[in-house]
Amino acid sequence: MSANTVVVQGVIKPDGTLELEGKVPLPAGKVQVTLQLIPNLPGDDPFWRMMQEIWAGQQARGHVPRSIEEVEEERRRNREEWDERTREIERIREEARRAREQPP
Repeated sequence: MSANTVVVQGVIKPDGTLELEGKVPLPAGKVQVTLQLIPNLPGDDPFWRMMQEIWAGQQARGHVPRSIEEVEEERRRNREEWDERTREIERIREEARRAREQPP
């Protein structure tokens, strides 16, 4: 970049106008403007800031997150429990169907 080139960040507002962050360190006169979108970084998002605070608090308290193996084991147990519930529901439905089909 030459001495007459500066990079200044800004925000495009919903109405399409450009708001620069601070003064431009160039002398008065004509300029050429090239805009480049800066992706929103997770650190800029209030949700991610809140999550980072939560994680920092957990770490400060010595919290150790579950391992992948522990999470997968819990998921496996949950699936097995739901499969068992589904089989029990099907058994009850089949009993009810047979009971309806029997003559009084």
